[in-house]
Amino acid sequence: MIRSLVLGLLLLGGLWCPAQKKIVVYQSDFGLKDGAVSEMKGVAMGVSPDLKLFDLTHEIPAYNIWEAAYRLQQTVPYWPAGTVFVSVVDPGVGTARKSVVLLTKTGQYIVTPDNGTLTLIAESLGIAGIREIDEAVNRRQDSRKSYTFHGRDVYSYTGARLAAGVINFEQVGPLLPKQEVVSLPYQHAVMEGAVIKGTIPVLDIQYGNVWTNIPAELFQKLGVKFGEMVVVRVMHGGQMVYQGEIPYEETFGSVEVGKPLVYLNSLLQFSIALNQGNFAAAHGIASGGEWMVEVRKK
Repeated sequence: MIRSLVLGLLLLGGLWCPAQKKIVVYQSDFGLKDGAVSEMKGVAMGVSPDLKLFDLTHEIPAYNIWEAAYRLQQTVPYWPAGTVFVSVVDPGVGTARKSVVLLTKTGQYIVTPDNGTLTLIAESLGIAGIREIDEAVNRRQDSRKSYTFHGRDVYSYTGARLAAGVINFEQVGPLLPKQEVVSLPYQHAVMEGAVIKGTIPVLDIQYGNVWTNIPAELFQKLGVKFGEMVVVRVMHGGQMVYQGEIPYEETFGSVEVGKPLVYLNSLLQFSIALNQGNFAAAHGIASGGEWMVEVRKK
């Protein structure tokens, strides 16, 4: 109780700096076919060669802010307090969108454009504080004439300085109101009568499984047992894309090859699959806030 109170007071005062763990984790839509990711890491090494640099992913589909938001929500909770994430999916680079650092209530930092990337992590982990990057201080030297690579010149540089302890959170820049974080609209997981509604935040890309944001505890309110059928509807922009009756199973091998099943994925969220097949491709399903799922017991 006393420890929590002390940490809270330090956070409010902007003095707590667990970021000096020297860990930086990168995410982008750059891919690895050119030198962009290496440039960002080179800037970080120039700040401190003692930093430990890791990749979340660089295969976010181009300009897909929603998927960047989801991958942060999926990954950040598994990293220790003090980890600095640099997330660069920035179709508005050079425009009036803010460059920020968000400190979660669990102690991780996310350095990113405030363009919707923070939508899910702000909801799931909460915001202890958010600051706009002061580029008069936290920008790579001699980069003022570069307008299209803030990932290298601003975000990686600021993230590295924070992780290395060159600056603390208070020195990032001015404090912003928490409610000013840009949020993307989507269907939250809710139960309405006997029907659960949710969205498809992402596909399990390698296999084409359809992941939803419906958590296990909500799905279990339907009272469905293994082997029993559920009715699944998938809509896109209000138009029906798929409707079917599918068994709820514990694992893929519980149905024949090529047959559908619903299951709880590794994040314990309701998901849809074909055993050794691609459910998303078979039914023309994609992901994002405009995709909606409805589930009910048969």
